[in-house]
Amino acid sequence: MTKVVDQSKVKVHYTGKLESGEVFDSSEGREPLAFTVGTGNMIPGFEKAVLGMSLEESKTVNIPPAEAYGERTDALIQEIPKSALPPDLQPEVGQQLVSKTPEGQDIPVVVTDVTNENITIDANHHLAGKNLVFDLKVVEIG
Repeated sequence: MTKVVDQSKVKVHYTGKLESGEVFDSSEGREPLAFTVGTGNMIPGFEKAVLGMSLEESKTVNIPPAEAYGERTDALIQEIPKSALPPDLQPEVGQQLVSKTPEGQDIPVVVTDVTNENITIDANHHLAGKNLVFDLKVVEIG
């Protein structure tokens, strides 16, 4: 196959950056990222970016929040009484915790504030609301 199409199995080397140039993830020094295009396992903008690329082709793409991790949502920020936490938990700002939905699904959250009585947690993805820049190189098309 000469170009990436829907349902192609691909391997891609990438570097993901914020608009500031700060690198938040990269496959440099690791195996390339392997996925099947069109299965929804990647953020939509990443999948769209590799569509039509050729083997060994490189490019840089800008992915807006709507095509990445979405906008930040205030509804995903909650204040919780410390009394609802396990007694041995000593929450700190920046600490990552896991909360459960009523259906039992795990949701990663980050502690953003701690007071004497409460903690504030944020379930937004840490890249939500951010424009992302990816340097991509297709190294295998199956």
